[in-house]
Amino acid sequence: MQIVGAVLDRTGAPPPYATSGALRTSTLDLDPPGPGELLVRIEAAGLCHSDLSVVDGSRERPVPLLLGHEAAGIVEAVGDAAHDGTDGTDDIAPGRRVVLTFLPRCGACAACATDGRLPCTAGSAANAAATLVGGAVRLHRGPEPVHHHLGVSAFATHAVVHRTSVVPVDDDVPADVAALLGCAVLTGGGAVINAGRPAPGDRVAVVGLGGVGMAALLVALALGHEVLGVDPVPAKLDLARRL
Repeated sequence: MQIVGAVLDRTGAPPPYATSGALRTSTLDLDPPGPGELLVRIEAAGLCHSDLSVVDGSRERPVPLLLGHEAAGIVEAVGDAAHDGTDGTDDIAPGRRVVLTFLPRCGACAACATDGRLPCTAGSAANAAATLVGGAVRLHRGPEPVHHHLGVSAFATHAVVHRTSVVPVDDDVPADVAALLGCAVLTGGGAVINAGRPAPGDRVAVVGLGGVGMAALLVALALGHEVLGVDPVPAKLDLARRL
């Protein structure tokens, strides 16, 4: 099928990117989902600093690359189960809203067994190669392959993603909220749960109340901790108090 997406053809362009032409809206060919993969219609996608780090070249990725990794959407088609019976997608039906996550997790490697302390080995390798898990590339611009960004490539109308990049959510979760679960909440909340691991009764300090810091603050509050938020920008402190 044909989709429209924001493709990065070169890195290191100076800001503002709207005038330096780092990103180009392109019509692309998207292959149907293969074994263990899903076709997702993108509803909402956030712009994360990790996207900008690829644009300015401080985080190296192969180009051309379809950017975007913090997103939510609706499953429109489901690929077959893999021939060895793994990576099945029969637990998610078309019509389900899903969060797309920037780090696929196979659930079987030694890193996945660390309860969130280490990133998945297979997922990290696929992200570095800018492919889906298993090495597939489903995006093309004419004869030219276009790489996947962190297994998602959400700055587009549709995406094909591996099942390990997807977490289903209920329909009453708004798409713009669900999208934030894919990176900002995953990162900030994960820092509290997996790295900080505060004990009951501990006070938690969050320094910097951007998207990730605010997510850390909210998760710490949800866990019942007293939270101290630190930021030199008064507007961010005001928003933290309201949240």
